[in-house]
Amino acid sequence: MIRHILLIKFKQDTSNTQIEELMALFTSMTNKVDGVVGVEWGANNSPEGKNQGYTHSVLMTFADESGRANYLPHPEHDALKGVFRPILEDIIVFDYQPA
Repeated sequence: MIRHILLIKFKQDTSNTQIEELMALFTSMTNKVDGVVGVEWGANNSPEGKNQGYTHSVLMTFADESGRANYLPHPEHDALKGVFRPILEDIIVFDYQPA
């Protein structure tokens, strides 16, 4: 199992509609791409104020390394990036295998 974490900072003029469209694309990946077994999405609600402008997170779970290898060049991932990049200010991507 591989976890794929995205911390997202959107451009200031990004609308809620655009964010909701992106969320729907992310959550649909479990039905479109073999090896993507889970997607969680959420907005920051930490009271600590240490999010440095990152407002949303996506946690994707891949079945294994071949699932991730299938997702990264997949046409559905490319379509998602086409919606994502124009509204993206910054992103942190972090993958790990749970211990």
